[in-house]
Amino acid sequence: MKIIKVVAGIMKQEDKIFATQRGYGEFKDGWEFPGGKIELGEAKKEALVREIKEELDVEIEVGELFDHIEYDYPNFHLSMDCFICSIKSGNLVLKEHQEGRWLTKDTLDSVEWLPADQGVIKKLKAYLAQS
Repeated sequence: MKIIKVVAGIMKQEDKIFATQRGYGEFKDGWEFPGGKIELGEAKKEALVREIKEELDVEIEVGELFDHIEYDYPNFHLSMDCFICSIKSGNLVLKEHQEGRWLTKDTLDSVEWLPADQGVIKKLKAYLAQS
């Protein structure tokens, strides 16, 4: 099975997390943490900075590794590292997603998360409750 390695940004602002809705592809309309594939020779944090700039037109500060997810989709295996991030500069512009929302721990379940991202939600609720 093909393995796809990606990084995702859990972009935090005060007590809110930014989620994006896919606007294309096999998982169109599903909600996810923004990010993308790691290019050959690229460090994970560098990949995340690049992907967020490409997708949302903001500069981010990448913090701690929050979670590592291994998930089997029907056609590939996803290996995803999720990092806590904050916006350093710029205004969010949805370049590849059809919608974006700031969610609180109480509204995290208000969107239809992609299966791999669902694994992060319970841990994220506990994290937000402590922040």
